[in-house]
Amino acid sequence: MSSGGSGTETSGSGDIARTLDLLWGTGQRPSRGPKPGLTLERIVETAIEVADRDGLGALSMRRIATELGTGTMSLYRYVPGKAELLDLMLDRVQRPSENPADLGDGGWRSALEALGRATLALYRRHPWLLEVNQSRPILGPSALDGMEKVLSRIKPMGLSDPELLSVIVMIDGYVVGAARTQLYQEQAEHSSGLTDAEFWEAQRPALEKAMNSGRYPVMAALSEDTFSSGFDHFEFGLQRILDGLEQFVARRAARPGEQSADG
Repeated sequence: MSSGGSGTETSGSGDIARTLDLLWGTGQRPSRGPKPGLTLERIVETAIEVADRDGLGALSMRRIATELGTGTMSLYRYVPGKAELLDLMLDRVQRPSENPADLGDGGWRSALEALGRATLALYRRHPWLLEVNQSRPILGPSALDGMEKVLSRIKPMGLSDPELLSVIVMIDGYVVGAARTQLYQEQAEHSSGLTDAEFWEAQRPALEKAMNSGRYPVMAALSEDTFSSGFDHFEFGLQRILDGLEQFVARRAARPGEQSADG
């Protein structure tokens, strides 16, 4: 269900039919591997480990073969190439939890809260997802299982089917932006060698002078904790989105014939 923005790779850029065969287990698989224990599942898991550890740029069929201790050509007996492998990786990391409580224990709002937090955690575990353009995803069993699970929980919102899908897109889009901001902050700290606190402390003398100039009266009057790192901007934004959806759902319930185009 994730939908990262434009990046270095694009989902669905390989052999779509072959990818679907691999995802759904409808294609012919090697009857015997060139190396004992080599399976498609192991190849996909290893590829995810490489991407998690070293980034998507480090991913190649040769690198995966090295990690597995086998020849590169052996991998092609299981998967046509890197493009198809990427789609298998995307579906694998989106495999939904088997625990029903992971989507909250209440109504649709609880489910969307849990979805937002779980999606952020997914991007935190696999930051390379933000490098993939998933505007046209290949839908495998994990993606559809997750979608089915969420839709079954939010169906009571009483919205039209396109609106329900839009709700999921809305939450995912918000989470992608938040996850990307967090990732960029971490990358900036790593590349600069400055902690976030050190970075802002370096600017303090200039900012204090600007605030004392009288040019920025509103900003100068802000409380000292305005820019505190202790404020959870992600959770605040998520709750405001859900507040808006609650109002919309209540209005739709009061006027069931209302069309989605009227906002």
